[in-house]
Amino acid sequence: MSKKIFMLIIVSMLTYSMSWAQNYNDALRLSETDIISGARSLSMGNAYTALSNDFSATLFNPAGFALIKKSQFNGSLNYNLFDNKSEFFNKIDSYSNGATRLSQFGVVFPFPTYRGSFVLALGYNQFKDYNYTVRFDGYNAGNNSMIQDLTSYNDDIAYLLGLSYPVFDNSDNYLYDETRINGGLNQSGKILQEGKLHNWSLSAALEIQKDLFFGITFNIVGSDFRRDRQYWEEDLQDNYPAGFLLDPAEPATSDFQTFYLNDIIKWDISAWNLNIGLLSKLNKNLTIGFAIKTPRKYTIKESYFVDASSDFGSGTSFYLNPPIENKLEYEITTPYEFSTGAAFNSKGFTLSADVKLIDYSQMEFVSGLDRADIEKNNRDIQEFFGTVFNLNFGLEYYIPKTNVSLRGGFILMPSPYKDDPSDYDKKYLTMGIGYESKNLSIDLAYAMGWWKDIGDNYGSNVSRIYQDISRNNFVVGLKYNF
Repeated sequence: MSKKIFMLIIVSMLTYSMSWAQNYNDALRLSETDIISGARSLSMGNAYTALSNDFSATLFNPAGFALIKKSQFNGSLNYNLFDNKSEFFNKIDSYSNGATRLSQFGVVFPFPTYRGSFVLALGYNQFKDYNYTVRFDGYNAGNNSMIQDLTSYNDDIAYLLGLSYPVFDNSDNYLYDETRINGGLNQSGKILQEGKLHNWSLSAALEIQKDLFFGITFNIVGSDFRRDRQYWEEDLQDNYPAGFLLDPAEPATSDFQTFYLNDIIKWDISAWNLNIGLLSKLNKNLTIGFAIKTPRKYTIKESYFVDASSDFGSGTSFYLNPPIENKLEYEITTPYEFSTGAAFNSKGFTLSADVKLIDYSQMEFVSGLDRADIEKNNRDIQEFFGTVFNLNFGLEYYIPKTNVSLRGGFILMPSPYKDDPSDYDKKYLTMGIGYESKNLSIDLAYAMGWWKDIGDNYGSNVSRIYQDISRNNFVVGLKYNF
């Protein structure tokens, strides 16, 4: 293997294979909306643009703060259970993971005014949960593998593990890497993802004329995100037996057994944006609202770790020594979000509905990567993503003489990918109950979601995991007027 040592020295400070390069999935991870909110809003299907009369106004429509007449404290706790039933080469597997987090706390201060209203609010919201997991195990009878995929990029991981070898011309000049692996391997793995997007917000709202309210929220956005993938390829069918050398010049590469790869990505994220809203009470029963969320320009400080090994029947194992560790920083901008909604209240019933427009093709890589990579990623975004209309519906019924409210709702979040079938749209049924005394309110919410997804270990549709996802969120919220 000595002929390639000089090349390894040259590339040792570069980032690793194109297989893990930043791409449009990173932009979507930051841009796609989630359902995380307060207990009352979630139980009503997040149809809250025309309501927003508690601290969740920071997430939906800050103009709603102007409806609040008493100072209040809001807090909520969210439990998220994610379950993924996967199919991989006709084998079924299931994997689940739960996360519990303080998802909201804030204070609201109405100020005395001669006429109209003026309200300030300050606090914290978690608005996205990255809890995700998948596990798979199956025999890929095709003539492809991650080993071959790495080799096609002349990736040094495959070479250092004895899985590929360099090819030279007659003048001993390096041409490319080649592998004798040609598929026929059992592939398995699991991915565990965790973290959240959150913001600290400062809001102001006022009644600019009778029954017309304006609000604005300034958000400082942060995040913690971690993705841990473990992946194996094994020769369980003995397609590469004793005497078969993966590197013809290296006897230790006889009788290939196992290839293992572990890659971990961590993000430290910062951004800011504005939420701007209007709310109008058309009459005592009907309210309409409008809101705009400006794009968030994320600065992503990414660190990644890659470890890998291979085992051979000859008794030899190869390892990355040391494992690959590196850091980089780049910027991504998310699209605008436009929301409109209406709420109708009569005889103890409240009906609400929202429509949110998001053009995911407006996601954009801005800086930090090579110009060619930025342009390619942005072209891919334009090609793969389109405009969606998220729909939210909610119902609340106040039971007379009980201080108890019953709630329900539905959320539809279409897939941001162009031409995806409806099975890939995220759908949620929500329900909840609330109890309100003179100064204290307690709210409980439950959301049940389901959708389908796919994931490729490498390439496109050659080692694909078909996923049937369900998600359950439980939220308990507390509001205290003071």
